[in-house]
Amino acid sequence: MEASQGLEVEKKYDVGSDATVPPLNGLPGVARVDEPHTAKLEAVYFDTADHALAARRITLRRRTGGGDAGWHLKLPPEEAAGTGDAEPQQRREVHAPLGQAGVVPEALLARVQAYLRGAEVVPVAKLRTERTTHALYGEDGVHLADLADDLVTAERLPGPDGGGNKQQWREWELELVNGDASLFAPADQLLMGAGARPAGHASKLAKALGAQAGSQDAHAAPDEAIPALPAGKKSPAAAVVTVYAAAQIKELLDQDAAIRLEEPEAVHDMRSATRRLRSVLAAYRKLYRAVPVRRLRDELKWLGQLLGEPRDAEVLLARLRGHLDDLGQGPGPDAARDRLERQAGATYDAGYRRLQEAMRTERYFRLLDSLEEFRDNPPVRTETVPPGRRVAAKAVDKAAKRLRRSHRAASHARRGTDHENALHRVRKDAKKLRHVAESAALIKGKRANKVAKAAHRQQKILGDYHDAVMARDLLAGMASDRDRAAVSEAYAALLQRQEELMSAAQAKYRKARKKSRDLLRRGVI
Repeated sequence: MEASQGLEVEKKYDVGSDATVPPLNGLPGVARVDEPHTAKLEAVYFDTADHALAARRITLRRRTGGGDAGWHLKLPPEEAAGTGDAEPQQRREVHAPLGQAGVVPEALLARVQAYLRGAEVVPVAKLRTERTTHALYGEDGVHLADLADDLVTAERLPGPDGGGNKQQWREWELELVNGDASLFAPADQLLMGAGARPAGHASKLAKALGAQAGSQDAHAAPDEAIPALPAGKKSPAAAVVTVYAAAQIKELLDQDAAIRLEEPEAVHDMRSATRRLRSVLAAYRKLYRAVPVRRLRDELKWLGQLLGEPRDAEVLLARLRGHLDDLGQGPGPDAARDRLERQAGATYDAGYRRLQEAMRTERYFRLLDSLEEFRDNPPVRTETVPPGRRVAAKAVDKAAKRLRRSHRAASHARRGTDHENALHRVRKDAKKLRHVAESAALIKGKRANKVAKAAHRQQKILGDYHDAVMARDLLAGMASDRDRAAVSEAYAALLQRQEELMSAAQAKYRKARKKSRDLLRRGVI
């Protein structure tokens, strides 16, 4: 059975042992409250020896008892609901069946490998909870929310820092079922009036582990790791890079699980984040000490190459499948389709396997460490802190000049392979300009955004051109002199289609370049 996902929206309260749950049917929209029912829950929580998951506000547990027995993985949401006491907490939650005790389901482990980084998960705490649930319903019978009155007994399990310590506490937990967040404000007032106070911990595990957790509340969750850009025009250049790079690092970490689970577009999205990081590290490299940035760029290049093989094969497959569909059914198209699926499909499968194998290696995990180290402690040269606006503008203008040189080289290249390679260089330089302009847009605004969009148009058009070149070369290698006439005709039609697409893309590129020539010449200064 596959894992299922949902969004948990709740608020926790600390309460004393003598507190009484107040009448809940007076809350706005609540028509009735079911008779409370009590269940006994037992959960074993898993983490690394140094609590790497807890440090990121991630919890992994196997719980028995109650209506949702099974494995539960709670992840920080993509966007936090808020950070103050008055705000409910939102977390993505993934469920899997109970399975075998102590054996974490692969569907859950895949989602946290980017944070485990090769470390083994072990039991770190056991919690026994006596839960009394009050179910709240609206006038139309909709189940709005549950108030759980929990008496918790927690035990830290033996580990490097010891174990066996037990503690007990009581808490209330208001969780939405089908209701909306407007319920929290009046409920907050009612429960606080009954002696509750906002919980001093993010989760039961955080309270159970205490200082040993590394502390959950002292570490930023991945979505909170993107820093804010300080003071607009006065932002130092390194801060601009950090903000832009942090967003790409978050995207890369998010796509780690998606690739392991083979979700659509995951390889493309991680590859895009990797390319953006490489572009900005190259454009702003003089701001940083040379050795750590060079190593980081080299490792990102390695990852990008691994991502490129399955992604390129995926694009070619999708492209040629569509073109074959346009030819309809018949002996020729059917034979070409079968050969394409075998050859390009095998390339895709082999590339994806190599990528997934690499993502289990120490080298990959150390790259993730290095990216987060760059984000959190940038190796900035201490002798100068130049203003971001000036440095970003120069970086964009330098990238624009490189693009213009590439275009001139392409316009003078000989027809055939030389011209195709030259246009591929233009495409890559347009992509680099786009990424650098995106970073500059953080402080240069509309002008930099216009440059980024113009570069993206050229990149996209030449991307279509390059895909047609790659498809043509693949088809030429697949065709055989021994093919029957119908098969040869199918290949000839496909090859003709690629030539037409290449010609159309070149015409579009000339128009796009002419349209944006003045903009790219002026840059963003």
